[in-house]
Amino acid sequence: MLALRSRLTRALTARRLAPQVCSSFATGPRQNDGTFYELHTYYLKPSKMNEFLENVKKKIHLRTAHSELVGFWSVEFGGRMNTVFHIWKYDNFAHRATVQKALAKDKEWQEQFLIPNLALIDRQEFEIAYLVPWCKIEKPPKEGVYELATFQMKPGGPALWGNAFKRAVNAHVDLGYTKVVGVFHTEYGALNRVHVLWWNESADSRAAGRHLSHEDPRVVAAVRESVNYLESQQNKLLIPASFSPLK
Repeated sequence: MLALRSRLTRALTARRLAPQVCSSFATGPRQNDGTFYELHTYYLKPSKMNEFLENVKKKIHLRTAHSELVGFWSVEFGGRMNTVFHIWKYDNFAHRATVQKALAKDKEWQEQFLIPNLALIDRQEFEIAYLVPWCKIEKPPKEGVYELATFQMKPGGPALWGNAFKRAVNAHVDLGYTKVVGVFHTEYGALNRVHVLWWNESADSRAAGRHLSHEDPRVVAAVRESVNYLESQQNKLLIPASFSPLK
């Protein structure tokens, strides 16, 4: 018994003295604020894109009466054709459950919005994500184009790669090469995935800023550190819909 107690004491002491891996990426508002975002990707049937967008434009008010739409875009480059991407905001999971129950009882929304549009959709993907603690949704100064950069990081979570990723994002923003709208860390969906939503005045200004940043040693150093934890990356150029809150 004394030997067992001695081993337990040594183990607990070693645990207290061992260096703790932590990251500001994984602490702060995310733990204290239940707000999360639902990221929707809809793959539409060929030739149905215009019809779908027109339907949504006319009837989106039936859906936004229940919860907040952050933004709605069509994918221009970097993904499958006839694809739309949209983001919805919820206070917490109880709020989302309440919204879903209300929608299930909303006959007008079902008959005029849901049923007509379902016939135009080939496939849907949903993800639940939180904003990282050092970021909040930033509304762009004027209309432009958006870029959704999706980073699949190595297993280990933000405690492993969070600080390096933060420095890479901030290097682009702080040096004026682009503007960040939001940085989302996936909670449900593929884990260790981060979506960065960028804004630029145009596709050409985005290209110019990207070329300049590649020649800036400060950005290069920050990115080089972050890519040590990167498994894959995909970029999509997004065009905001006329009814999107984020233009």
